[in-house]
Amino acid sequence: METVLGLVFHAQGLATFQEAARTLAGVRLEWVTYEREEQIRPAVAELLARQHLDGLLLGLMPYAQCRDLLPPDLQVTVTRPVALDLSLMFCRALARGWAAQPVSIDTFETGIVDEVAMALGADRDRIAVLPYAPEQTPAEIVAFHREFLAREPGGCVLTMRTAVARELGDLRLVTTEQVVSTMRAQLHELVLRIESQRASAQRFAAGVFLLSTSDGAVDLDRTRVRLLNLLVQTSEFADAWIENRDRRGVVVFAQHALFERITDHWVSVPVLGHAEAALGSRVVAGFGVGASARNCVLLAERAAARAEAEGVSCGYLIEDSGVIIGPMGRAQPALTFAYRAHTAELETLARGAGLSTVTLSRLAALEKTLHGKAIAPSDLADSLGITDPSGRRLIRKLIACGLVRADGTAQNHRKGRPTRLYRLAIGDAVQSVTGGES
Repeated sequence: METVLGLVFHAQGLATFQEAARTLAGVRLEWVTYEREEQIRPAVAELLARQHLDGLLLGLMPYAQCRDLLPPDLQVTVTRPVALDLSLMFCRALARGWAAQPVSIDTFETGIVDEVAMALGADRDRIAVLPYAPEQTPAEIVAFHREFLAREPGGCVLTMRTAVARELGDLRLVTTEQVVSTMRAQLHELVLRIESQRASAQRFAAGVFLLSTSDGAVDLDRTRVRLLNLLVQTSEFADAWIENRDRRGVVVFAQHALFERITDHWVSVPVLGHAEAALGSRVVAGFGVGASARNCVLLAERAAARAEAEGVSCGYLIEDSGVIIGPMGRAQPALTFAYRAHTAELETLARGAGLSTVTLSRLAALEKTLHGKAIAPSDLADSLGITDPSGRRLIRKLIACGLVRADGTAQNHRKGRPTRLYRLAIGDAVQSVTGGES
């Protein structure tokens, strides 16, 4: 699956970032450039609104400007100036015939300045430093430099803030962008972190849903069958394997990512509220993540037993690493795209597309996980467990009935033809059918 990265940087650094990204393959880059700091927040907001990102790379100042806009599950790398950047700035100053001190420096951490000053044999007492702080304004940084230069008239300024450089343009000034090797290393680290997260999401996991017997007489066999049917009829579980565990339990096998989604990152288990309302009986859940199916189930049963001891409908997670999370409550927004809520609409769309309702429901659940992101036919086939030719035939059917839209191409390898990408539009079609019938 294609990786989409957002990069936020000043316009003058475009060449540096393009060179740094040249060695990346299978990654689509979304560029956000700015001339002035006030342009950053609206530009990032627009990017997040139109494109789902797997990762974002930006500097300290852009991060401070838009950190509240970033999704909590987005992988973010904040670039920080390092000793090499400061050393190059000192070299530029020396090349212009300026002494290594007195000098006024902003943005860099004090420890980095100490390290470079010692290496250059500079007098640290004649170097003023203003480390980066999110609340700093360009005007405050300019005032810091001017105050220093008033005391040291022959000094120079080293800054990485473009707004500050504009204000101090009439002084001895050195500014620079981070070097290509640093940017490349940070880009590669971000991509590897995203791939690691995806690999973790593919880990095997199990969930055990138990009917509580503490609420009085319950027809366990009948209620268990109803619980199993309720889980089967919930499209969030479309890619899971569900079967009876014992007289009062149902076991669900799925990837770690599926359970993480339905629990809102292990915060709540909304399906428990559905189950309690539909069955009239308390249901608890336990989730286990381990190295084997057997280990996952054993951990899930321990987690379910711990949830049952709470006396309310809730869930617990136990991992083989020893991590325990819980209790996870059920007081959260209801699950969406349940079969019961959309059976008629999905059946109507499925007949029009020549597909089964189950296949269309699985596609609807897949669309939710993509968050508007485009997908290649081969990735669609992998998600549904079908062959690549079947995936391409399915795409053609979906295009014919307006349930998918072409959305550009991706070049995953340097050689070969680009891969066409498509964006699912089943959710919009369901709403159109619902609106047309109301």
